[in-house]
Amino acid sequence: MTDREARDRVARVESLLERLEAGGHAAEREAALACVQALLDLYGEGLARMIGHLAEQCSGEVEQRVSDAFTRDELVSHLLILHGLHPEEVRRRVEGALDEVRPYLRSHGGNVELVRVEGGTVRLRLQGSCHGCPSSSATLRTTVEDAILAAAPEIMLIETDDGAPATHGEPALVPIVRARAHPGAPAAEAVSVAS
Repeated sequence: MTDREARDRVARVESLLERLEAGGHAAEREAALACVQALLDLYGEGLARMIGHLAEQCSGEVEQRVSDAFTRDELVSHLLILHGLHPEEVRRRVEGALDEVRPYLRSHGGNVELVRVEGGTVRLRLQGSCHGCPSSSATLRTTVEDAILAAAPEIMLIETDDGAPATHGEPALVPIVRARAHPGAPAAEAVSVAS
């Protein structure tokens, strides 16, 4: 399955969950959602055990190479996030995403600084030509935000210090992560970007 096919599958699951939440009798709806949650918990436990077995059998360089492969694979990385198993902290993933887009921003006379990551919120400062210019919101939306959400889809809010309005882009591969950032977590709101 390609990442595009995985995104399509996730969109289908999200659509079905929305229909499920909106329709039917309360008892049937609760039973179906409990079934989905139980499946997520079961698969999450299985994934955690697989990672545990891998850690027991591998060490050092081999373990690091496997961990790196997991984090480079978009679907696997997002599943690890979904189940609270990703080996990299959110801040490190956000910093990595910003490092990837900085050459593009610099080629346009700008830059971005990570001010802080707190809970599900990322605070950024746009610098150079990007600061306060009319296209800064477009730059944030199309470049910086997409990179952050791809690396850390559990981010719920992206704020900028420059006051430029922005909107959110295409959802990350596994948007269902917003409904279950941690086992037992309540459903979360959709991603929004504010200034």
